[in-house]
Amino acid sequence: MTLDLLPIGQRARIVAVDWRALVDEEAHRLQALGIDVGARVAIAHRGVFSGSDPIALMIGRMTVALRRAHARAMTVEAL
Repeated sequence: MTLDLLPIGQRARIVAVDWRALVDEEAHRLQALGIDVGARVAIAHRGVFSGSDPIALMIGRMTVALRRAHARAMTVEAL
């Protein structure tokens, strides 16, 4: 399943990222934040407007706002 479909509060591990689907600068920024293959993540919240953007992603002790299009490029497995 892709990260944008992960239920709120469900923990998961990122197993693949389609970096080609992202702009280079955005991909580098996400990697610098630790959002990459092997990272354990969970969805904290989803926006209420315009297709549920942004998604609040918990990674470690950080919460990062992520666009739905970025989350769609990441494949996760539930833990």
